Amino acid sequence: MLLNFVGKNIELTESLKNVAEKKFSKLDKYFSKEVEARVVFSTIREEQTVEVTIFLPKTIIRAEETTDDMYSSMDNAVDALARQIRKHKTKLKRRYQNNETIRFDEIAEKEKIEEPEKKIVKRKNFELNPMNEEEAILQMELLNHNFFVFLDANTDAISVVYKRKDGNYGKIEV
Repeated sequence: MLLNFVGKNIELTESLKNVAEKKFSKLDKYFSKEVEARVVFSTIREEQTVEVTIFLPKTIIRAEETTDDMYSSMDNAVDALARQIRKHKTKLKRRYQNNETIRFDEIAEKEKIEEPEKKIVKRKNFELNPMNEEEAILQMELLNHNFFVFLDANTDAISVVYKRKDGNYGKIEV
């Protein structure tokens, strides 16, 4: 796996990179050497966050973990990614049948605990009203939702605003 490191509010030392390479090498057994991953280290107050994004063809696997220790956050992120890969093994296997990207023989078979199949249980149709970002955020807050889909009045494009863990907002433009 090819790792790209990014630091936000933190200086990336060689020792931190070396430890990260060692910890994330545990995931190498699941992927071919050409798979790219981005590891973002960030510090906000006393919170140490590690965000890992693995870029597979047509799929992205992501984990974000925050603790008061960067090394614990790395361990938790590795564990979360391994859990995701094991949990979604069957679906991933259908998508990557030729096994060029993911090595399925390294993924342990599911334990006997069968999870119920996830399905869409509710559908909503609604009209998209043109509005600006501030109006969309206000509407999202009034509805007490974590995201809101709207028609951007400035670009006539469908957009999504969402509330981030840090309390700020994000916007996805389609």
